[in-house]
This record gives sequence, C-alpha cells and structure tokens, in this order.
Amino acid sequence: AALEAVIMVNRLYLRTHKVPSIYESGIRYEEEPAGQPYEDFAAVPVVLARGWGDCDDLVSWRIAELRNAGENAKVRLKWEFDPVRGSRMYHVLVRRANGQVEDPSKRLGMGNHQAARSGVTTP
Repeated sequence: AALEAVIMVNRLYLRTHKVPSIYESGIRYEEEPAGQPYEDFAAVPVVLARGWGDCDDLVSWRIAELRNAGENAKVRLKWEFDPVRGSRMYHVLVRRANGQVEDPSKRLGMGNHQAARSGVTTP
C-alpha cells in the first residue's frame, strides 16, 4: 500500500513537472544508509535532490512513468535470504504489462558499485 501511494504521488509529480525519464535522469542505484531503522519510500523530487534511490524508490518512479504512458505496470516483490546479513531481504521489481520483469536498480548500477558511484548505467 505504501509503494502504491508513492507511485500515485510520482504520477502527479511527473505530469506537473518537467523531469527526464528515470534512465536519462543521471540517478543511480544506492542502498539506504546502513543501520537506518526504517524503510524510506522516496518520491521523485527526493530522489532527484539526493541523486540516488534504492529499489523501491526507483521502481515507484518507473511504474509512474509507465502508467502515465498508459501501461498497466505492477510492483513485483522478490524475497531472498542474504547470508551476509543473516536475514531475508526483499527486492522490488517492475512487472510490465506484457509479463516482462524490469529491474531499474540493476540498470542504474546495482551489483556494479563502481558504475553506481559514477552514475554509469548498465544495459
């Protein structure tokens, strides 16, 4: 429910402000600060101001873009056990209307820390 609320806010923001597409914006993937005791669901203006977003921030932006273009994209959650942290972690993805799964985080540097720090996108 929280992610859908951010998607709605992002849809409105993207309609009323001149914003480049997420993949042309220069935004990069970054994890939220270690030890932060809460999950921050950031809307487009916050992500733009700080220059980075984590998976839920990037997915809410991308889904807003797609829905504004008429595509019924949806949120897809992926759960995995992280042996380093010793706990289950979630990752948020985009389920496109045609069933394809899109990962904005990976495209914007997740898993490629050098690229993420420099803002280089990966295909």
